[in-house]
Amino acid sequence: MTKLQFELLDRIRVVLSHTSHPGNIGSVARAMKTMGLRRLYLVNPKHFPHDEAVALASRADDILEQAVVVSSLEEALAGCTQTVATCPRVHELSVPRHNPRQIAPILLERAAAGEEVALVFGTEMSGLSNEEVRMCNRLVTIPTNPDYSSLNLAQAVQILAYELRCVIDDDISHLEETPQLASHDDIERFYAHLQQTLIDLSFLNPDNPKRLMPRLRRMFGRIQLEKLEVDILRGMLRAAQEGAAPKQ
Repeated sequence: MTKLQFELLDRIRVVLSHTSHPGNIGSVARAMKTMGLRRLYLVNPKHFPHDEAVALASRADDILEQAVVVSSLEEALAGCTQTVATCPRVHELSVPRHNPRQIAPILLERAAAGEEVALVFGTEMSGLSNEEVRMCNRLVTIPTNPDYSSLNLAQAVQILAYELRCVIDDDISHLEETPQLASHDDIERFYAHLQQTLIDLSFLNPDNPKRLMPRLRRMFGRIQLEKLEVDILRGMLRAAQEGAAPKQ
């Protein structure tokens, strides 16, 4: 691969949330290395490090050695602008939904713009929780036989990694500079600021919030906010707070 291809793939991290079986972590490392991905994040793995993970990594143990272990999905997504939840079922969130082939070029375009990308996979038994899905700004579903849709964790990672590899091996000279998107951290700070402003304006009752904030998150989740746009929105929120403050 060229230096540019390596740089693009190194902006993509694979995030495994609450993995139960260490062998699955090793198999994921093998799937990643086969396709040129190197950055593995583990959110509260049940058993890691573990000999079974090393055995099933099959000489991809360098991926395991460099894996970043964190205590929350929030930490794993820090710095990312593209956060992709892998889920087989339809969620209520109206965020962009893709199959792996559709999303691969989109993610590499964002990586070419210098942004960080996270592919998020849930626990083996139940996948991602609704709360974890809500923390992501895109959804990807792997098409399967509706009568037998069982994919193990490493297979799911392999499929997405393969589609990324197919795109990366094509001519990538067409990737143009695009506006910098707001990172996951920027978006979460914006939501916290928005919520506090709505409380200050007496528009949101913290004792009876109903579903206002989830609906607002869903609305903003339908678009990809740029960093400059988030700065503008937070400037508007500050102005609203100052206008609502009692005069001395």
